[in-house]
Amino acid sequence: MFKRTGLVLLLTLSLFASQNKQTLYYGGDILTMEGENPKYVEAVITRDAKIIFAGKKADAFNNFAGKTIGVDLEGKTMMPGFIEPHVHPSIAAILLGGDIVAPHDWDVPDGLKKGVEGHDAYIARLKESIAKYGKNDSVLFIWGYHQLWHGDLSRDILNKISPSKPVAVIHRSFHEVFLNDAAIKLMNVKEEDYKDNPQVEWKRGHFFEGGWLALVPRIAPQLLNPTRYKKGLRDMSTLVRKNGVTTIAEQGFPASSFEMEYPMLKQEMDKNPSFEVYNVLNGTQLYGAHGKSNVEAEKWMATASKYDTQNIKMLPKQVKLYADGAIYSLAMQMKDGYNEERFKGQWMTPLKLFEEQMNFYWDKDYLIDIHANGDLGIQMCINLTRKMMKRHPRKDHRLTLHHVGYFTDAQADEMQELGIEASANPYYLWALADKYSEHGLGKKRAQNMVHMKSLKDRNIPFSLHSDFGMAPLEPLTLAWTAVNRMTSEHTLVSQDQRIDAYTALQGITINAARTLRLEEEIGSIKRGKRANFTILEENPLKVNPMHIKDIKVAGVVYNGKIDMNKKEK
Repeated sequence: MFKRTGLVLLLTLSLFASQNKQTLYYGGDILTMEGENPKYVEAVITRDAKIIFAGKKADAFNNFAGKTIGVDLEGKTMMPGFIEPHVHPSIAAILLGGDIVAPHDWDVPDGLKKGVEGHDAYIARLKESIAKYGKNDSVLFIWGYHQLWHGDLSRDILNKISPSKPVAVIHRSFHEVFLNDAAIKLMNVKEEDYKDNPQVEWKRGHFFEGGWLALVPRIAPQLLNPTRYKKGLRDMSTLVRKNGVTTIAEQGFPASSFEMEYPMLKQEMDKNPSFEVYNVLNGTQLYGAHGKSNVEAEKWMATASKYDTQNIKMLPKQVKLYADGAIYSLAMQMKDGYNEERFKGQWMTPLKLFEEQMNFYWDKDYLIDIHANGDLGIQMCINLTRKMMKRHPRKDHRLTLHHVGYFTDAQADEMQELGIEASANPYYLWALADKYSEHGLGKKRAQNMVHMKSLKDRNIPFSLHSDFGMAPLEPLTLAWTAVNRMTSEHTLVSQDQRIDAYTALQGITINAARTLRLEEEIGSIKRGKRANFTILEENPLKVNPMHIKDIKVAGVVYNGKIDMNKKEK
């Protein structure tokens, strides 16, 4: 006999579900995300964190009687748990553990961090932040600076507003940082260590791209300050849960220090939150940490599974590499350059080393994930893939370009030919298209960033990601942006590149699972897959497309355990 329980009682249902062998979900739209068109089932039954039935309600009642608790969705929509295939707990912890002063508003657990524009207003907000959070014995990291919104920044400016408290201002891209004298002294950063690095401007206290990557391991003790870092991880968990995500993937673990990052991540995940973390190992960081040797780095990767826990996994035979610079810094490599001399494309990895790494991991049959933003950076990746395919052909290699800020239709053709896939950040368009139409790219390129319809038309699999904080950790916001292509100034652009809502939802469920090679385990509602679900107050396929980002997440089911959000007052 089934015991019926309404969603009003779901806060206590996790206890009942753990004591009963089976849980039946019914009474709402159950969107499976199986197939290329929307498909619904009337009922789903789970047992021991697995889906054992998805079909008609009558068949569920007739064939699965016994100790079964019935969960009436009461008209809500249930779909596979949202998947974030590219997010960085390390970056999230630093951003949320410090302060945010950025061009746009950020809704975080500490409250709304209002956006600010203009140099004087920005400096005023920096002063407020330093007065509130700054300390003489630790570095305050403030994230969100962008020159197009905030004007010039330098070591001298920071020294004037904070002569004694150590301050590090991290660029909106998280690919640059500005340090004042107090921070340089406290972190023991020496000029001679960076004198040959072209991506360090010592007099300005400015470290960018490769210079930033070289700095991070040196300043890890401050960057990963345990008190602030752990607080940031707690806040990240809150955002993940609130926004219906049941799986996140760190693309490039560790960011700075495995010995420091892993224990703190494990401590947070040992609290058994309603999500899991998969780690794609950082080929570039591990190369530096293991004697600048790809061979030694890969040897360590091969043993990394010993660090797996119940909810932290090192993805085997997957590696993260870095091509060109950040789109938020206007440092991505563009074939036609920029329309202002102050912007210049940068390579994150020296080209010789990048080619060595590509070939090395290709020959070892790794799934290679590449940070690639501009059309010149993307072309380099395409050209290397073509050479590798000719030298050593591979089937289903799934080499994946992450971010794909700007590419051409001709490059999409090449991606299709070579089997290259993508994980895109559509939020670039919302945040940057208006400013970049005036500065850096010009209107034509800026309004055609991240044009995913070109990928869909060629049947190129692609997922959507936030790369938090390059976008909010809100899958429905990513889907909304891809569907509507509206900018922060409410301008509709490149409407021929809009994708339909179902395709956008694939990007945060089944295709996101594919990016991680986990599509046989998660990403859709199908017998045998894990019981990870997101429960929404409304069906994204049945609302006005402009409303998608405003749909409330009622809660999640993670490995069969129900975890509902508190209703907002």
